[in-house]
Amino acid sequence: MTPAQPGLEVSAPRTYREKLFNLLAGRDPIEVLAQTASTLADIVARHPVEVLRGRAIPGKWTPNEIIGHLTDSEWVYGYRLRLILCEDEPAILGFRQDAWVASQRHNEREPSELVEMFRTLRLLNLSVWRRISPQDFERSGQHNERGAESLAVMVRLLAGHDLSHLHQISRYMHALESRG
Repeated sequence: MTPAQPGLEVSAPRTYREKLFNLLAGRDPIEVLAQTASTLADIVARHPVEVLRGRAIPGKWTPNEIIGHLTDSEWVYGYRLRLILCEDEPAILGFRQDAWVASQRHNEREPSELVEMFRTLRLLNLSVWRRISPQDFERSGQHNERGAESLAVMVRLLAGHDLSHLHQISRYMHALESRG
């Protein structure tokens, strides 16, 4: 899995987890997850499509592609969540995020459409996250790149992942607007 943001190396799973957990800074991960769709909608409402599709850094994702990646991740994490809830110690596979973004041509999609897809998936998944018992949060799967991962760890990773990419979008939008 190629990192989407410098310094978040999946080849160093502990470092990756720590960086995402540090972004969370003790906040309730469910509350962070509940706010992301609105934050993305605000970003899309405030910026023209051309800016959202602009590439601030050659070889890096556009803000629109980041929104597409967050949508893909929500789908993947929703599947992993259900898999861990329903099976004992299932295998959890990583995915080639750059290939997903490129193959689905996220940058050609309407930003508002991507946000609505994200919002729908997030609402569906939040309904499950909010009903998980303390015992269920201890259930885990075996991630092929990061090792054993409990639902308690997974929800914190997902919330930190949201925050990481929201910061990335903000930096890229600032760089794109500074050029104009």
